[in-house]
Amino acid sequence: MKQAFIKSTIILSIATLASKILGSIFRIPLQNIAGDEVLGIFSLVYPVYMVALILSVAGIPIAISKLISEANVHGDHERIYKIYVTAVILAFLFGLTSFTLIYSFSEPIAAVLGGASTRLALIVVSATLLVAPYMAVYRGYFQGFQDIRPTAVSQVLEQFIRVAFILMIAYVLVERNYSDEAVSAGIMAGSILGAVASAFYLRILFARSPLKPKAEGFRYSYSDFLKTGKTILYISLPICIGAITMALLNFVDSVTIPYSLKKADIDQNITYMYGIYGRGLSLVQIATVFSSSIVLPLIPLLTETLAEKNHEKARGILERTHRLTHLVSWPAAFGLLALSLPLNLALFKDLEGSAVLAVIGFSSVFTSLSVLGTGILQGINLAKQAAYIIFFGVVLKAAANIILVGVFGLIGAAYSTLAVYVVIFIANTIFIKKAVPFTVWKWKDSAVVISSIIMGGLIALLVFYADIEQWSRLKALLFSGAAIIAGALIYFILLFITRGIDKTEIASLPLLNKGKSKGTN
Repeated sequence: MKQAFIKSTIILSIATLASKILGSIFRIPLQNIAGDEVLGIFSLVYPVYMVALILSVAGIPIAISKLISEANVHGDHERIYKIYVTAVILAFLFGLTSFTLIYSFSEPIAAVLGGASTRLALIVVSATLLVAPYMAVYRGYFQGFQDIRPTAVSQVLEQFIRVAFILMIAYVLVERNYSDEAVSAGIMAGSILGAVASAFYLRILFARSPLKPKAEGFRYSYSDFLKTGKTILYISLPICIGAITMALLNFVDSVTIPYSLKKADIDQNITYMYGIYGRGLSLVQIATVFSSSIVLPLIPLLTETLAEKNHEKARGILERTHRLTHLVSWPAAFGLLALSLPLNLALFKDLEGSAVLAVIGFSSVFTSLSVLGTGILQGINLAKQAAYIIFFGVVLKAAANIILVGVFGLIGAAYSTLAVYVVIFIANTIFIKKAVPFTVWKWKDSAVVISSIIMGGLIALLVFYADIEQWSRLKALLFSGAAIIAGALIYFILLFITRGIDKTEIASLPLLNKGKSKGTN
């Protein structure tokens, strides 16, 4: 059973990692094809859709899988049938309600985001909400029978088709000289097509599966819907908290940054400027893929460990997951900071907004630690505290954006992002440490930071003395690639010199192996 759990966790983690990489990296070719204004409209609109999507479906797969797993253990086929029917009804209601609300209020929402140019893209992408909840139902259903493969395949399929059509549609519409507004709306159709393909795959699999529930004369009533629906929502709503963290903060950016730029009377196109800001967000999403993926298996692992009252094992898990996140996130943050100029030129065609990209890139370390901390709070049954911290972070982000953008311009939003994620990370750590005492910082973590600073400093020296403004994109790309490889070698050499890592620790990776989670490093 344990081996099956580990195998399922690995499959789902790999699929989640692959889909997140696809979902993050495509913004770079999108900007290259369609420009900063289209990227800006996309970056403004997509968080609105993501917040609605997460609120609609984020916790449903886990809730359904938990309930069906319990019913299956007892051989309660009637219960399985009622869970499935209730979930389908909820999916329909959530999807229709979310789409209707966004469509009905699209005009005022667009006005708040960045102007009328965002409205058509908002309407198109919101249509995905009519399909996405059904994917969640089928994924959760299969997971309830310990079959993780449909979820894994459908995630990658959805993201692959979505990204492929976004880039193809962008290329075709730009080649035909459509307006930025039309291109932005057109690429949003990629999300619909990805969701439809995934739902179609899951539906065919479900129809042919021996696990498909049979009515067998069971009666389903309104009271069944109320009772089972309440149970599904009770389980799923807290799960939304962890999933919504970055989407909600990005949503706050979509609302407050355009408002602050307009208020500051900055004489530039708002959606274009947000596209410049979106360059940094693209790199941060790539840098935080690891922490986002590690949270998924971490939550049930911590919950089970604490249910067994094995606090020593839980402490070991916390220390090792933080340790691994530090190992990956600090060098990535200092690397992005040092390479902001050549990376901006190589990936986005010019040096516009390099300072913004540098600050947001450095904030990725605290973004990663914040996402991890929120997941841990869920895993140790402190979802309510996680919600309070996120709510406070959202209010703080809104206030900081308005103040700092007004004072510093667009880079003020980058300062705000860095500051808010530092605060969320500290707050998360305080609550986690109170619940499960663990060592927050060791010499090895200091060695990681020192090694990252030295590595970043050496690369920054090379960048400082280079005449990057005269470089071609190819030269900037080759330099960045060589610097990343050299930086990685320097970083690991420094780790060994400073005793920040040893051979035993390297041999123990990857970390989240249930059979090896006792003790600390």
